[in-house]
Amino acid sequence: MNPALVLCSHGTADPAGQEVIRRVAAAVRRAASPFEVHESVVDVEEHRLGRVLASLRRPAVVVPLLLSGGYHLHHDISEAVTEHPAAVVARPLGPEATLADLGGRRLRDVGATQDDVVVLAGSGSSDPRALQDVDAAAALLRRHWNGPVRVGHLGRFGTPAAEVVAAARRDGARRVVVASYLLAPGYFQNLLQDVGADLVTAPLLSPSPEREVVDLVVRRFERAARTLSWGAPSTFKGARRH
Repeated sequence: MNPALVLCSHGTADPAGQEVIRRVAAAVRRAASPFEVHESVVDVEEHRLGRVLASLRRPAVVVPLLLSGGYHLHHDISEAVTEHPAAVVARPLGPEATLADLGGRRLRDVGATQDDVVVLAGSGSSDPRALQDVDAAAALLRRHWNGPVRVGHLGRFGTPAAEVVAAARRDGARRVVVASYLLAPGYFQNLLQDVGADLVTAPLLSPSPEREVVDLVVRRFERAARTLSWGAPSTFKGARRH
């Protein structure tokens, strides 16, 4: 019996953000055929991960559509997975060189140049591991972007992005560009418009998921599925990428 691939995002009340995640799921469904692909969330929306896992009568691999290993990964997702008799959790999507490359493209899309100061802005977290992951993502972006990159956060934790933007201006920055380290439109992406930057990039998965991100999801799934006790590497020869 093949495992199900369960995508788990944060959840959002923003229709545009919901549509982006649906597009991701549709693209992963095509790329991971013949494996079942299900959508789930940890907050806001109704299709919570625990309910989705409880409805499955097969092993499952949860692939977090998250950019860091914070509270939602180590608490919400881990707790839901322990209730399923045969489920494992894959690594979150970030930090990852693939996403850094995509972040560089998003910067070029808005007209950023190497003379600008870039502020990588992600959602803050009370979990130090999540803040460290954002720092690691910034280090990866610096390899793909030949210019200064600083780190800011949204929410109650980490250095506020608005403070980082203001500090860059005090240091003489000609322009400050915020690189959104978010996956989809929603509450946090809207906050980025008010941090005082000259330019703000689109989220990493907006308006549509890039092929390499879909491939990244499938790789996370394949690697985690091999840790299921019933599985063997040959099980995954049926998965294909488009």
